[in-house]
Amino acid sequence: MICRKRFPRLHLRARHVVAGSVFLLLASTSACMYAKTKVPDWVVQAAAESLPNYPPKTSAVILLNDEQFTVNAQGETIKHVRTVWKLLRPKARKDISEVAVGYRRTRDKLVSMRAWSIGPDGKQYSLEDKDMREADPEGGYELYSDYRIRYAMAPAVDVGSIVALEYEITSHPFVSDFIWYAQDNYPIRQQRLLLTLPEGSTYKSSWRGEAPVEARNLEHGKTVWEMSDVPAVDVEDVPMSPSPRTLMSRLDIHYTGLSPAFTTEGTWSGIGKWYEQLAENRNSSNDRIAEKARELTAGKTDFADRAQAIGEFVQQRIRYVAVEIGVGGFQPHAASEIFSHEYGDCKDKATLFSAMMKAAGMRSTWLMVDFSRGTIAPDSPSIAANHMIAAIELPEGYSSSRLHSIVTAKSGKRYLIFDPTSEKTPFGQLESELQGGYGLLMEGAASEIIQLPVLSPENNLVRRTASFHLDNAGVLSGTVMETRSGDIAKDWRYVYTYGTLKQQEAIRDSVLGRDLTSFQLTDVKVENAASLLKDLTVSYRIEADHFVQHAGNLLMVRPRVIGSTGYTLNHKKREIPIDLGESKLVQDEYEIELPAGYAVDELPAPVKVDMGFAEYESQSEVKDGKLHYKRTYTVRDVMLPASKYKDLQQLAGVIENDEQSMAILKKVN
Repeated sequence: MICRKRFPRLHLRARHVVAGSVFLLLASTSACMYAKTKVPDWVVQAAAESLPNYPPKTSAVILLNDEQFTVNAQGETIKHVRTVWKLLRPKARKDISEVAVGYRRTRDKLVSMRAWSIGPDGKQYSLEDKDMREADPEGGYELYSDYRIRYAMAPAVDVGSIVALEYEITSHPFVSDFIWYAQDNYPIRQQRLLLTLPEGSTYKSSWRGEAPVEARNLEHGKTVWEMSDVPAVDVEDVPMSPSPRTLMSRLDIHYTGLSPAFTTEGTWSGIGKWYEQLAENRNSSNDRIAEKARELTAGKTDFADRAQAIGEFVQQRIRYVAVEIGVGGFQPHAASEIFSHEYGDCKDKATLFSAMMKAAGMRSTWLMVDFSRGTIAPDSPSIAANHMIAAIELPEGYSSSRLHSIVTAKSGKRYLIFDPTSEKTPFGQLESELQGGYGLLMEGAASEIIQLPVLSPENNLVRRTASFHLDNAGVLSGTVMETRSGDIAKDWRYVYTYGTLKQQEAIRDSVLGRDLTSFQLTDVKVENAASLLKDLTVSYRIEADHFVQHAGNLLMVRPRVIGSTGYTLNHKKREIPIDLGESKLVQDEYEIELPAGYAVDELPAPVKVDMGFAEYESQSEVKDGKLHYKRTYTVRDVMLPASKYKDLQQLAGVIENDEQSMAILKKVN
């Protein structure tokens, strides 16, 4: 449940996050001394494994993944991992040339780390401590983190090579939960998890989704899960795929007994009780916080107005900066510290928001979520989440047309779901990435898993209107106005608020370049980029050469001038769910003044199709010497089962045909 900020897609760098496990990084092969000591027998045995026939694009296979997780009588955990890879294609070189282990210095101790490789020629290499390097993770918003990564560069990495890694980490965990991912982006030939608990301890486990294997209980508190020929979770050529992390089989283990760590008992309620203890009094107010809350809500009597004033203050005035040391990856700082420093991470901002709401006579609690829909699963209680937001308790019977992201708990209480870290999402709405997923409502023993709402398309609106003139030379010129409201405006608001002129030009060019080969923009005007409750408006004049296609005395003109909104799909068999991204409503209305001496000879046929999850309609007509085009595209759902892929392909074909359809102009004099 380490807090992670969601980066805007259009102008901030993405980053990779690791959490105490093996991961692979892009790197180049380096030289290493030939090892006098041969590689261990378990590596040689794994390398000798016969392999099944894998799909041609399979670039590597994990021959062995053996993980032993031991809890001793003092509650200390020992994690011992052995992994062996074999490279099958050149593409894997960039992924497996450097292996790494991440750990937290204040909680964990990296007891040992060894790496080996066997070249295609059979030569064996060993990497010792002197061959490794250690560093902090790069990128991100952490002011300080106790997270460290140790890297080992494997030599002689080429097709046919074997790379092996062994490491051991001891830890003093804060909570008695353990998460095991049983799949990878490479297929796994042999895999094993061995759990060892001290006498008197018990455990409860749950698989997210269908259990791929049953546990075998051994003697002396040992339990083992063994799997062979585990398929890869490969989404490289799968359009509109969910996050691979949400597709991998995951085993959540919750152990009890002698451990001093808090025991969640493998229930959502237990996790809620743990967090209640962890965050106790952290959302307490003080005089300065109370004074600021009174200042922000002064003269406001409506609940939504009062809550919004506090929400926007925390959204925009409290900078996102993380200080994650030890339990600080889970536990929020005190509201007084956050307010004084004017920065904090997601759980800190939710905590300060709760304190300020309390000072103003309102109530907010925490909501644990994840930016990848499907990570949090109702049937698998887990702390596998990466974000903390707020749930605002609404007064009984209260309603407001501005509040859309509302859920109802089992208690009958209604909560408005609000993310104080999303600086450009309007109050009362919710980021598209969170919609349709699940979250844990933190209410102590009454904590419960809730599904977050999918907002109606009207709350995510894109509207483009334009008036063009087409001359006889095929030059199109005119004015365009595009308005965006709701979460769909978020990334544009970031760019037009914080981006450079070059970045702002790039976002416009990337949109218009899909439809126009050559164009120039002038008189660009942006309004309301920072005013979340007002529509973001971008207007400009445009001139585009070579807009028409000539066919003798005929001109072919595309009525749908700009605004490509279709899908890039393939025709492969679909086996995983479809992530549509966001619900939305897109409306386009264009008029083109025809060139002198031409009239419309043929128009594209009107289109109307409703697939349930989405609807598309368009119409072209001629009126007063102008070609008019109007369309509406509505997306109602964010996730579809794989069985709907044919329907999506059909919809994509309808949209593509309509977007590329031409009106035929005929010379009349």
